[in-house]
Amino acid sequence: MSGEFLILILVIVTAIAFDFTNGFHDTGNAMATSIATGALKPKVAVTISAILNLVGAFLSVEVAATITKDVLKIQTETGGLVDGLSAQTAMTIIFAGLVGGILWNLLTWLLGLPSSSSHALFGGLIGAGLAGSVAINWDGILSKIIVPAFLSPVIAGAVAAAGTFLVYALTRRVGQKRRDAGFRWGQIGTASLVSLAHGTGDAQKTMGVIALALIAHGTLTTDGILEDGLPVWIIFVCGLAIALGTYLGGWRIIRTLGKGLVEIDSPQGMAAEASSAAIILTSSSMGMALSTTHVATGSILGSGVGKPGGKVRWGVAGRMATAWLTTMPAAGLVGAVCYFIANGIGGVAGAIVVFVILVALAAYLYLRSRRQPVHAGNVNAEWDGTVVPSQTPTPVA
Repeated sequence: MSGEFLILILVIVTAIAFDFTNGFHDTGNAMATSIATGALKPKVAVTISAILNLVGAFLSVEVAATITKDVLKIQTETGGLVDGLSAQTAMTIIFAGLVGGILWNLLTWLLGLPSSSSHALFGGLIGAGLAGSVAINWDGILSKIIVPAFLSPVIAGAVAAAGTFLVYALTRRVGQKRRDAGFRWGQIGTASLVSLAHGTGDAQKTMGVIALALIAHGTLTTDGILEDGLPVWIIFVCGLAIALGTYLGGWRIIRTLGKGLVEIDSPQGMAAEASSAAIILTSSSMGMALSTTHVATGSILGSGVGKPGGKVRWGVAGRMATAWLTTMPAAGLVGAVCYFIANGIGGVAGAIVVFVILVALAAYLYLRSRRQPVHAGNVNAEWDGTVVPSQTPTPVA
């Protein structure tokens, strides 16, 4: 077995691990408001979301194609690697970028910050690419990643605010109990649509990274993907990984989105979810690697603004915005450091050392989270300013 093939295996395994962290990191984007309003029980919510994430992974490959050609320039128009770039170096860059994305995901999950898994991945790849002296497709990054990152939460917030205001205006003569009960049913449908949209967009990002590694290895070409689509095994494995991560539930982030940003009622929840689903599905069809976290957060904030007398915790929103701004640089720095370590040691040994570092740090962050757990039983505790509730209510199913 050649060294290049062993590194390719490490890249694929690490990409699947990233997809898994993407799943539990982003569960709250779809289900936080439904859990917060009681429309769905926590475990039921994550189960529905997991199934629909798996289904959504099979619906499109536009975003995956974007990842293969609009981030790193590793391939020429004829399908070969660019001059001076070996297959091993290209795969090491991709591997280091994935490690940067995973570690940032785990850190922000521990802190309960809904940062963007997508931007963690892109930041890691860009940082590792710069460290490895690979050309970066800045035009593609600007048009399909950076600009949407700034516009999407604003647009989602405006749509959700208008929808929330309209909902309350149209139902002002309906009793609150009856209104909330009706909108809880609507939330089930809209939250499910967001989960489907998330699978359509985010699972593809990992598919694109695996495809990028296979392109570097010489097994696939970008033109081949555009003409024939991705191999089915990539779609299935990525869909399954993100679904499993979703099922386990990123309860810390679910709590921040559902309880920390806005005191949310079911009409707001439905308006926010409908806004998120529409924007994510539209962007996926256009091949834009949009952050579902940015969209969902913008929608939730918009629902608070649009509700008459609604309360928005702007301090929490400010901390989240800071995490958004630092995501790509921080993940990029980690990706660059990992590339230097792997490349400095060289070959398979360098990749294995970085993989061991990843496993050790991931285990440490997980064990830290177990000291103050957030789970299905306390995720809906009243917000007291902290991600971990000071008092744990009776567990719920």
